[in-house]
Amino acid sequence: MEIGSKIRSLRQRKGVTQETLAGALGVSAQAVSKWETGQTAPDIQLLPELAVFFGVTIDELFSLADDKEYDRIQNMLWDERDIRQEEAERAERWLTGKIREGYREADCWELLANLYNLRADRFREKAAEFAQAALKAAPDHRGAYAELNTAMGGYVPDWYVRNHHRLIDLLKAHLSEHPESWRGWMWLMDNLMADYRFDEAREALKMLARADDTRRTPLYAGYLEWYSGNREKAWEIWRAMERRFADDWMVSLSLGDVKAMEGSYDEAAAYFRRAVEIQQRPRFTDGCISLAHVRELQHRYAEAIEALAWQLRITDEDYDCRSGETVDQIHREIRRLQALAEG
Repeated sequence: MEIGSKIRSLRQRKGVTQETLAGALGVSAQAVSKWETGQTAPDIQLLPELAVFFGVTIDELFSLADDKEYDRIQNMLWDERDIRQEEAERAERWLTGKIREGYREADCWELLANLYNLRADRFREKAAEFAQAALKAAPDHRGAYAELNTAMGGYVPDWYVRNHHRLIDLLKAHLSEHPESWRGWMWLMDNLMADYRFDEAREALKMLARADDTRRTPLYAGYLEWYSGNREKAWEIWRAMERRFADDWMVSLSLGDVKAMEGSYDEAAAYFRRAVEIQQRPRFTDGCISLAHVRELQHRYAEAIEALAWQLRITDEDYDCRSGETVDQIHREIRRLQALAEG
């Protein structure tokens, strides 16, 4: 956004006229009008006064066009491992301001959630480091085990902690107003099944079937049988799904997940590999990451490293991404696996 457009936007947001702004700065209203239409630019000596008048920084007066600034924040979240407090606060101010203006409201809210989740992830990584240090100092430290488990998303035996009833109630309320959202029904089913609320999950499956006619409905029909203990019935459903949606890479990825949960790692690996191989570009790298996980579980570190190298190639070839946190994180994982292989 050019500075003139920025001044106009800030003035309108503040609810003042060109004359009021001109009077505060000691210039004519015509001068302000020329700034806002891009005919001229304010004298550099006026920038501090402009910033004070609008309650922004001088840098913000020269901020990028809305779409470019949105992309800049999104790229920051993708590319930077540690986001400084001032950068996070600046991003939040911009996003909340754009929400008030009605600019890409849902996207801005989602990006704010992403910002906070990523920062929370970094805090949890630090928490895990500190908890491990505590256990090194005192190997049976009760609190350190609890903090490590929390930091790394471990299993919690207390039902009142691990159940999802508040999220389930929120999703149900949302879906009562938006029953056409197949995504919502899937998330609801995931959490209902995790809480063993299978009768409610069966009702949600009916609603999913009304909103969706892709592989998602048989996939979740199979999940419902599998989590209920009817694994033979589940695989009957999934085999039929495989035949019907033979070219859908998500079918292979999802069934790889199930095979991994069953401990059939070689079969899981075959599904994960196929999920990557049959995709059209730009490819997702979920299959590579999953393949690396199962090979690590089997202590087949060279194959896990090979899967991550595949992920790097896709990141390069399909997304033209060769630097930043997206790539750095993969290299950290490769180094960790190399250390395990050597140890």
